[in-house]
Amino acid sequence: MKLKYAPVLIGVFALGPGAQSDAAEYHTAQALEHSGMAAAHGRDGRTEQLLEHAEKGLTHARAAEKAHSEAHAHMAEAVQHLKKAIHHAKKHHADIAAQHSEEAMMHIRESIGPQ
Repeated sequence: MKLKYAPVLIGVFALGPGAQSDAAEYHTAQALEHSGMAAAHGRDGRTEQLLEHAEKGLTHARAAEKAHSEAHAHMAEAVQHLKKAIHHAKKHHADIAAQHSEEAMMHIRESIGPQ
């Protein structure tokens, strides 16, 4: 292993297992690692290895992108339900406000993903 791979490996190890606690973070770390390896192989003129790592990086980047967008969509839904809960609470519609609060909780949990 050449010395120029060291920053890539240091970056991956710096993320550590804590950063891989959910799928999005895991795929983000893997995309970063494979992209770095692709770049390093490219600087060495090794296109076959560059291609291999770039393809793996793309696979992980797409998975991370999907996970992040799903989490964002659920959080956006939670925000809308909390706004509606506030609106109905101000009108003293406790039952409707409670329903919206429960919907918000469900979407917030969904945005976190499996624990």
